[in-house]
Amino acid sequence: MVNLSAHILYHASRTPDRLAIIYERQRVSYADLADRVLRMAGWLQARGVAPDQVVAVAMKNSTAFIEIALAVSHIGAIFLPINFRLSAGEIEYIADNAETVLLFADEEYAAVVAGITAAVLVDAAAQSDSRVLSQDAATAPMVIRGSQDLFRLMYTSGTTDRPKGVMHTYDNYYWKSLDHIAALSLTAEERLLVVGPLYHVGAFDLPGTAVLHLGGMILIQRNFDEADVFSAIETERLTGAWFAPVMVGRLLAHEKSGDYDLSSFRWAIGGGEKTPEKRILAFSELFRSGRYVDAYGLTETCSGDTMMEAGREIEKIGSTGRAMPHTAIRICDESGNPVVSGEDGEICLRGPKVTPGYWKEEAKTRQSFFGDWFRTGDLGHLDEEGFLYLTDRKKDMIISGGENVASSEVERVIFMLPEVADVAVIGLPDPRWGECVAAVVVLQSGRSLDLPTLAAFCRTHMASFKVPKHLILRELLPRNPSGKILKRVLRDELATTAT
Repeated sequence: MVNLSAHILYHASRTPDRLAIIYERQRVSYADLADRVLRMAGWLQARGVAPDQVVAVAMKNSTAFIEIALAVSHIGAIFLPINFRLSAGEIEYIADNAETVLLFADEEYAAVVAGITAAVLVDAAAQSDSRVLSQDAATAPMVIRGSQDLFRLMYTSGTTDRPKGVMHTYDNYYWKSLDHIAALSLTAEERLLVVGPLYHVGAFDLPGTAVLHLGGMILIQRNFDEADVFSAIETERLTGAWFAPVMVGRLLAHEKSGDYDLSSFRWAIGGGEKTPEKRILAFSELFRSGRYVDAYGLTETCSGDTMMEAGREIEKIGSTGRAMPHTAIRICDESGNPVVSGEDGEICLRGPKVTPGYWKEEAKTRQSFFGDWFRTGDLGHLDEEGFLYLTDRKKDMIISGGENVASSEVERVIFMLPEVADVAVIGLPDPRWGECVAAVVVLQSGRSLDLPTLAAFCRTHMASFKVPKHLILRELLPRNPSGKILKRVLRDELATTAT
């Protein structure tokens, strides 16, 4: 049985009083978690949800988020976490494309999901205990799944106009978990902080719910706050976490960080950008018993394809570490042939945690593979010991505060403005968010446009984190002989614009 509920039921039958989840003031045992999952599974079945149908959530972090994910798996359905920060139109597109039969949304997002008839609102009481929704439901038997069955869809913006649904099988998830357990030496004594958004692979998968496989504990925080993070580590003796780069920066800058006992904390996984030496050293100075684990991974691989090894952080500065036990890396040229060690090329991955492809996108799936090697679109090289070095990001992707923003998606919206003749959207350095979105615009003759007008228009069509923070007006955009905009040239020219 590969259903995600199986290990919860296992621990509930053997160590029922063992702590599984802490959320706000609640402390949930494995027995209690199992009961919640079985009742939510029964509630889903009573609503007519069948195996292989898609159930979505647009929710902030909560106990209910985990309970719904486990219950969906228990009845053989497919789980779809959606970024709650997206606009109504974006969420509606994803829900429709995935053929969603039910969507749970936090009550605060009622207006955003108002156009989705399958939406179910989750109030604060139900966020803490899903039995508020399912208390009258009978428990449900497990619908047995196989290793190649889908357990999840995750939509990624990629580099196209519309997001693509990444398919994750149970094989993908369990091999990912096994790799992370091995690489991080996880045990049943793990006490994991989950403060990144659970709709993201970083929070759910790196190592995320793999800790529950072992009978460990996860502490869920609904929102990121530096003082709350430090307080939780001290009070609950937490051992590890995944942090987006912007979170690490805020933790290191917190003026009272030295007031807390952080001696229990062993590691934090970062990544998503090249980590400078001073940040690694500052982290080690603050968390004297812990280390910063630079990593590289993708939604398409359930995260965490490489991790830096203990003691080699400074020696291999700039590297994201070596491949996980069941992941292979090849650096390829444009034809898919391997290049020599030290030479840059496209990073390609192979192994059992690599997605089988994109939901209802056969052509894009084929284009994403060289045989059985997945093409990441990222450029990098391997040294003679197999350590990976990134030299460029996924083509035209902007990563702001840990969120992926597809430049082409923003461009599609900006082109809707009658004032715009041409546009290129790029990421510019930002001291807080890592990168911010900037629009380089060529205006129609005789027209004008300012940043407030552009931003207000964009907010009506997309999530706020995608809205440009800078507007640069140009007479022309640089292009190569084939007419393609040279965004690298723009980024180099404008790198000092963001402050």
